[in-house]
Amino acid sequence: MYAVIKTGGKQYRVSVGEKIKVEQIPAEVGTELSLTDVLMVGSGDTVKVGTPLVDGAVVKATVVAHGRHPKVRIFKLRRRKHYMKRQGHRQNYTEIRIDAIEG
Repeated sequence: MYAVIKTGGKQYRVSVGEKIKVEQIPAEVGTELSLTDVLMVGSGDTVKVGTPLVDGAVVKATVVAHGRHPKVRIFKLRRRKHYMKRQGHRQNYTEIRIDAIEG
C-alpha cells in the first residue's frame, strides 16, 4: 500500500516503513504525527484519487530526527564589471518514518 501526501508545499510518495526527509515540522523527536493532506491512496490495482484530498485518509508517521541538508553554494559573477557575490544556504529538515496508511 502506498500514498501520496503533501507537506511543506511538496508532494511525496510514501509506503509503510519508509523514512523520508520533509520540510521542518515543529515537533519533538519521537512524536507521532497524523498527516491528513493525502492526495492519493493506492493498493495493487485499486487507486483512490482525491479531489483534491481523499476523504478519511490519514497517514501516521513518527518523527525520527531533525537536521540540515548539505550546503548549497550560490555564486554570481558579472564579467568585466568587477562584481562577484558568494552565498550559501542550508535547509532544515525533519526525518519521519511512515508507520501506517489508513483510508
